[in-house]
Amino acid sequence: MQKLKVGIVGATGMVGQRFIMLLNEHPYFEITALVASPRSAGQKYGKAVLGRWKMTDVCPERILNMEVISSDDVDKVKELVDFVFCAVSMSKDETKALEERYAKAEIPVVSNNSANRWTPDVPMVIPEINDSHLQVIEAQRKRLGTKRGFIAVKPNCSIQSYVPLLTPLMKYGIKEVVATTYQAISGAGKTFKEWPEMVDNLIPFIGGEEEKSEKEPLRVWGKVENGEIVPATEPVITTQCLRVPVTDGHTAAVFVRFENKPTKEEILEAWKNYKGKPQLLELPSAPEQFITYFEEDNRPQARLDRDIYGGMGVSAGRLRPDTVYDYKFVGLSHNTLRGAAGGAVLIAELLYREGYFN
Repeated sequence: MQKLKVGIVGATGMVGQRFIMLLNEHPYFEITALVASPRSAGQKYGKAVLGRWKMTDVCPERILNMEVISSDDVDKVKELVDFVFCAVSMSKDETKALEERYAKAEIPVVSNNSANRWTPDVPMVIPEINDSHLQVIEAQRKRLGTKRGFIAVKPNCSIQSYVPLLTPLMKYGIKEVVATTYQAISGAGKTFKEWPEMVDNLIPFIGGEEEKSEKEPLRVWGKVENGEIVPATEPVITTQCLRVPVTDGHTAAVFVRFENKPTKEEILEAWKNYKGKPQLLELPSAPEQFITYFEEDNRPQARLDRDIYGGMGVSAGRLRPDTVYDYKFVGLSHNTLRGAAGGAVLIAELLYREGYFN
């Protein structure tokens, strides 16, 4: 299988660094361009991230010696890549304009950013759940006037701790969901060294997060109609999002009410047997078991379970009847792997196997 050449736009940030580690020695993709803001352009990558490297693993020597390209130099990037991942730290309007600029230059964009999540013809994908949404790319290309170029995005990291657990249960008619997320500091691109005020602390507010957590699931569960994604209208979802002193791993406490209440055994069976296109295609980043349920009362735990299946699996636990709702349970996902760079890499693997990069 011939490897595709890939660029990372926003390569110096935390998610960009995670992309580097995931793509190093990837069976489908080879890093050929590191792209960042104009102030980093022209530097060796090692110099650009000096004192800013946030991964626990050492950056590969080949990557350290690569020259950083300015994100404005689209023509140069185009010469070096077949597609790009985008994880920039810019305003939404700037990000949207940049991603469209790359797409119109016939460079497919797989984005970690939120700017295009609500663009009607841009698929926002959790590959195991709504791979069918990729079909809107055809309509998007017509709008952009492109043959190869397009944009695909991944959803917010927080919803991936509970949407995968709710999806296999949709057949029972989910009516209402209450979810409280306990989100790691890496979701803010921080470490404890950079954010000492988070030690022994909890902040009960994350700007914009609750709106995303309530609305994005409905888009994931939506349908393709006339070249656009039409969001679902049910279930009703309300959330609270808290920042907690955890390095990686977003946890969700979920309460759910059904139209046709399943048994506990039916829920566990649905979770155990749920598979998506990544499992069927045996994609390199796909977890063998998408959802893993822990019987122990004190699991899942972020520190123990966030790295399950390389951080790409979703964990569940504490499923039990509730006195107000039908059931309650706890979910966990790795926010910078499944919820960020890893989720985007899985989307790219699916796009590759489905022929969208041709």
